[in-house]
Amino acid sequence: MTALTLSTAGAATLRADALVVGVAKGPKGPMVAAGAEAVDKAYDGKLAGVLEALGASGAEGEITKLPAPAGLKVPVVLAVGLGSVPEKDESFDEEVLRRAAGAAARALHGSKKAGFALPLEDASAVTAVAEGALLGAYAFTAYQGGEKKNGNGKDSAPKQPLAEVALLGAKPRDKEHKAAAERAAVVATEVNVARDLVNTPPNDLTPEAFAAVASAAAKENGIKVQVLDEKALVKGGYGGIMGVGKGSENLPRLVKLTYTHPKAEKTLAFVGKGITYDSGGISLKPAGHNETMKCDMAGAAAVFASVVAAAKLGLRVNVTGWLALAENMPSGSATKPGDVLRMYSGKTVEVLNTDAEGRLVLGDALTKASEDAPDAIVDVATLTGAMVLALGDRTFGIMANDDAFRTSIHEIAEEVGESSWPMPLPAELRKTMDSPTADIANMGVRMGGGLVAGLFLQEFVGEGITWAHLDIAGPAFHEGAPHGYTPKGGTGSAVRTLVRLAERTATGDLG
Repeated sequence: MTALTLSTAGAATLRADALVVGVAKGPKGPMVAAGAEAVDKAYDGKLAGVLEALGASGAEGEITKLPAPAGLKVPVVLAVGLGSVPEKDESFDEEVLRRAAGAAARALHGSKKAGFALPLEDASAVTAVAEGALLGAYAFTAYQGGEKKNGNGKDSAPKQPLAEVALLGAKPRDKEHKAAAERAAVVATEVNVARDLVNTPPNDLTPEAFAAVASAAAKENGIKVQVLDEKALVKGGYGGIMGVGKGSENLPRLVKLTYTHPKAEKTLAFVGKGITYDSGGISLKPAGHNETMKCDMAGAAAVFASVVAAAKLGLRVNVTGWLALAENMPSGSATKPGDVLRMYSGKTVEVLNTDAEGRLVLGDALTKASEDAPDAIVDVATLTGAMVLALGDRTFGIMANDDAFRTSIHEIAEEVGESSWPMPLPAELRKTMDSPTADIANMGVRMGGGLVAGLFLQEFVGEGITWAHLDIAGPAFHEGAPHGYTPKGGTGSAVRTLVRLAERTATGDLG
């Protein structure tokens, strides 16, 4: 993990590999942003003109590197675009700062230390820049660099992430600034843990292996852990989880993580879909749809990381995480289309498509989570391709049985920089899952399939319990080029939203 410090050094005296400054789009060309005054002075007040001559415009995420002048102790100045100059008396949006810091950190892979002299007007800006830099510095290199030398005799080891981020302009002795930096470090660490899990190949991250990782982290952080193996799942009647996982040699697990605070007044339950690999089962996915299915456990990764973050932050709220872990594979023992499963709730489900498996494992976990009567349940899942068609690959959908709760989660997600959108649960779609054989089918009409999946999950939520469903199928795994603080591969989607929800619940500041 990249180290984070609140530096007492000034931009002119900091010793590092690079110094990051912000540049904005002004009405007459690029403008140097606040925080970089000393750097601009070292260029005799001509930094904006030099950047313009080099083709910089100040557009969001734009990176321009230039040699540092003699007045600085660093060899390189990196200017990152912040977009348009804010209106009078306004500050740069926190997400703009977060993305800019992330883009700069990505551009500095291989460096040991960089100073970030971006606008830091308050503690919220400190959080944004720190989070962005730490998230942008992420790289998954665990499976690279196996050979010390390539054919040219050069070291083939991948570049390591920026080792240290020094925030300039923050106040190390200010309680709010210090707390903001500490929080950012915890949240970014856990987001990156979730990313690591999503990026881990499925031959190494089986349900049993995921459960072992969660158990080890729980014990390190004072979190109670309970793991139900296949024998306990069969004995307990978890027909949904077993129905999905029984076709694989790597049998399923249900993990319960419990963080409690002695002064907590509220309890949240987070439930995560953890399909460590999804072949589609007997309803096998077509060619071209299998290659990224190691990411189908991103919901469980987000839940796991969020519970650990809550514990590390010592939040005054009880948080229980449920990881419904299974591998969905075709075999002679796999569930077949037409089979009927008896869920943990006792409800029977006719399986029309074995590739609609996430809702089956979540159904069991939601029922189990409801038994504890939490104040609210939030499930997180890479559930449907339909949600990607509806909202694209950067926005997750939010469904809920309570409009106010759905609105609150949407506002929280936007606040922390995670794009989301509230979605309905149309009652008429429920009838399309009627089965002549069982209580319900696991499929309904194709159009609005993401909403149908949400309605299916709602069937397994305990009566009177507030519930929301986050379908993160789009943003959980990024296949394109990195941008801002978002890497290629696992993104850690929904972790920041869940952590902020827990914080808001702890302080009673939930609308």
